[in-house]
Amino acid sequence: MNAFVSRLSVSALCPSIAAGFVLLMAQPALSAACKQANAVYQDRDAAYELRFTPLGSEAAAASNRFNVKIKSSSVEMQGFVLLSEDPERSNAILMFNCPEGDTTGEELEACTVWQGPVYGIDAKGEIANLKTEGGEAAEKLMLPGLGPAMRESSLWEAGKANVAPWDVLTYGGCIQ
Repeated sequence: MNAFVSRLSVSALCPSIAAGFVLLMAQPALSAACKQANAVYQDRDAAYELRFTPLGSEAAAASNRFNVKIKSSSVEMQGFVLLSEDPERSNAILMFNCPEGDTTGEELEACTVWQGPVYGIDAKGEIANLKTEGGEAAEKLMLPGLGPAMRESSLWEAGKANVAPWDVLTYGGCIQ
């Protein structure tokens, strides 16, 4: 008996299973209904949560704002995505305990945990610049070098972080 006949028999005997499979395959990505400004992601070990929040200003220089929380602690880092030109790239900076108000370059460097490009990955696996906060949420985020940067940061030295996140985070929900 060939594979086609086997599949046909299963469909004939179990129409509800076949219908469920068709519905599952036809459903759009879960993140499609969520704006990037409201998307939540986690790393593969579920040790970190990255949560986008609306900027609240159309005049802001950043295209996105986010927080990263180490789930086993009260540590929460703040991040921003800025668009650069020539070529256009989504670049992010992740900071912890930066001083309020005007800061010097030295102070900013001391509180920076990671900085680099941030990419959105869609349901088909296509990689592109992260969309602005009003765009459709990505299925996955790629933050190259995030894990190694965490290991070299002041958070690691102070014992506040003890698990380095993977560089790819997966969509986990939408905050409305």
